[in-house]
Parts: sequence; structure tokens; C-alpha cells
Amino acid sequence: MNHSTWRTRRTRRLAGETVENDQEYVDASLAGDLGQPVYDRRIELGLSQPEPAERAGMTQPQVSRTDAGDTVPTLPLRRLAKALDGTQNLTIDEANSHVTFAPHAA
Repeated sequence: MNHSTWRTRRTRRLAGETVENDQEYVDASLAGDLGQPVYDRRIELGLSQPEPAERAGMTQPQVSRTDAGDTVPTLPLRRLAKALDGTQNLTIDEANSHVTFAPHAA
């Protein structure tokens, strides 16, 4: 999706029109929904990107792309939750996604 398409979609939505989301938009939204809580939890723990990467058996660039909402890591999600010492809750339905991290009890 290019910038002009996005702007048109946003403008139409603000005008009250129903706008269908294409798959690229849905995928980008999910990546952002996942990335923010990963970033928030990592900062809460005071970890730099290499630390959870090592704990999860990932590379620092993989954690960086996840933090930034650039990708959805399909396989290492469980390892990433463990590395961030919490439980990851991911809810995905047709139009929305929501991700949270719940720290393990101390």
C-alpha cells in the first residue's frame, strides 16, 4: 500500500464511509499491535534488544524488527514471551488484533 492510498483510505474513513481493509493493511496493523507491547515490556524490564534476543534464541535484528512493528515473528512468539518473563496474550479476529504481556508473578 502506498502513502496516497493510505491517505485516501484514512480520509474516507474520517468522512464516515465504510472502508475495506486489504491484507497488507491488516498484516501491518497486526505487526504494530504486537511490536508495541514487546517494546513496552522490554523497556519495563530495562533490557536492550540483544538481551531478550539471546534469551529467546533470536537475533538482535529480529527483536528490533518486532519492536518497530515491521514484522510478525510467527514461530518465536513463545520464546519471546519467556524471554520477557511474562505471558503473551494475542487476540486476533477478522478486523482487529490486541496484544498484551502479563508479567509472571514474582
